[in-house]
Amino acid sequence: MLTLALIGLIGGLVTGISPCILPVLPVIFFSGGTQSARTTPAGGGVAVAVKPASRTRPFLVIAGLVVSFSLVTLFGSLLLSVLNLPQDVLRWGGIIVLALIGIGLIVPRFEQLLEKPFTWIPQRNPDASRGGFTLGLALGAVYVPCAGPVLAAITVAGSTGRIGTETVILTLTFAVGAAIPLLIFALAGRRVAERVQAFRKRQRGIRITAGIVMIALALGLVFNLPQLLQRVIPDYTSSLQDKVNNSEQVRKALNLGGLVNDQNKDLDKCSDGAPDLESCGTAPDITDIQQWLNTPGGQALDLQSLRGKVVMIDFWAYSCINCQRSIPHITAWDKAYRDAGLQVIGVHSPEYAFEKEPDNVEAAAKNFGITYPVALDNSLGTWTNYRNRYWPAHYLVDAQGTVRHIKFGEGDYDVTEKLIRQLLTDAKPGVRLPAATELADDTPVVADITRETYLGSTKRVNFAGTELYTTGEKSFQFPDNQGTDSFALAGQWTLTSQNITPTGGFGQIKLNYRAKEVRMVLSGKGTVTVENDGKTKTIEVDGTPNSYQLLAAQQIEGGSLTATVGPGVQAFSFTFG
Repeated sequence: MLTLALIGLIGGLVTGISPCILPVLPVIFFSGGTQSARTTPAGGGVAVAVKPASRTRPFLVIAGLVVSFSLVTLFGSLLLSVLNLPQDVLRWGGIIVLALIGIGLIVPRFEQLLEKPFTWIPQRNPDASRGGFTLGLALGAVYVPCAGPVLAAITVAGSTGRIGTETVILTLTFAVGAAIPLLIFALAGRRVAERVQAFRKRQRGIRITAGIVMIALALGLVFNLPQLLQRVIPDYTSSLQDKVNNSEQVRKALNLGGLVNDQNKDLDKCSDGAPDLESCGTAPDITDIQQWLNTPGGQALDLQSLRGKVVMIDFWAYSCINCQRSIPHITAWDKAYRDAGLQVIGVHSPEYAFEKEPDNVEAAAKNFGITYPVALDNSLGTWTNYRNRYWPAHYLVDAQGTVRHIKFGEGDYDVTEKLIRQLLTDAKPGVRLPAATELADDTPVVADITRETYLGSTKRVNFAGTELYTTGEKSFQFPDNQGTDSFALAGQWTLTSQNITPTGGFGQIKLNYRAKEVRMVLSGKGTVTVENDGKTKTIEVDGTPNSYQLLAAQQIEGGSLTATVGPGVQAFSFTFG
């Protein structure tokens, strides 16, 4: 327990000094620090110490943040799922509270209205500036720290309901570790305010500034500006994070929620994308498969029966743009090396509900030219048995059944092919191999393109409109100003958790993007007309969900397109290459 607590604390401390905390620093400085400073009378003269608003305010703000972040991370997803509410309700609640507190700091009358429902609570010397804990609760609901294995272990446990004492300890210590730098910053803000005369005499101006900063943060969160800031500012803690995250002690300690078992415990011996072969234990079983495609009579494959062959296990989902870019390499390897002893197995682990439909997966496999066996991992049993977290992910297994190489995500295809050839030669010395496939690697730099944009109400990202984006029939209008990497709707739409469809006519989607290629996952029957740079393209949609190309360019570029979606068409997401 002590080791786990220490790992959580260190992971949180590294996160607490990383670029992802920068957006909240001004709020912490003004609202957590300067408002708790000792002041002098506004008229100047002899400096007489006045009782501060609250000397404990910085601690209350940070305590609220720790409590809120811990509860939201561990139980928020489960609670919202039980209540059938969108997953971003808590985030929007936090943003609204921040905005209301900010307005209250600027307009005292509005602050009194906010306090009125709570006048029944007995108070001595009531002072709204003492509400640090509420501010901390709001910040904790919107605070999104940088990802890493510690945070991943916490979120996986929370989302799957595997919450135990170890997970709670890890979460609390991580939250405390991330909050300590913020507390130091708040106390520094108080110290500055007490030592600088301008701060001591202009408390009204400080409150207004704090209110403006808080409203600015709320607006920034609405338009995902903190993400843009993180892309612009280099991660100056990356090397430190690598040392912590890749530590053997950390990997061993993060055995939470039953994800590590006797079959997969040695997978950590492989590093992601290593240039040479490694030895990472016997390959875990392919288990809990609903159905097999491309095998005689739908017969299941067993890794034990494949001893003597080199096996490549590819985790994928058919609407995932990253998987779509990697599939040509995998099909090329299957075609080139199957006769030499390579057995490719595609484990289809769905991200969307529609990706669980066998007919949809079968149709997609045919479109991609996949002829190797595909296992439908609809319950994510094999995904979990491999402790996988990526689409795509490749695992190379040698002829004796040992995992020798793991690659998460796209890229490094030349390295993977080199290792396939090496394993085939080791399995059958003297085997004659064809020339390397050497397909071009079109993996884009993720920071240079728009992130995958979901349209369903529970997974929605990058929405730039002002309307409430929840399940049901709603009316939308394009905003006057729309930022990059965002979408907006116009017209009548019906929103579900997975997709959106126009109601009673045509609906429009305006997309501002950065990409070399833009695709859209669509289903149903109807048309989608795309207007981009003075050109018009009409797409005929007919059938189960599939990925349709909207545009392609010679290189990554920024632009804007408008898609007019006809009746009977369901839109799921935009993907980018």
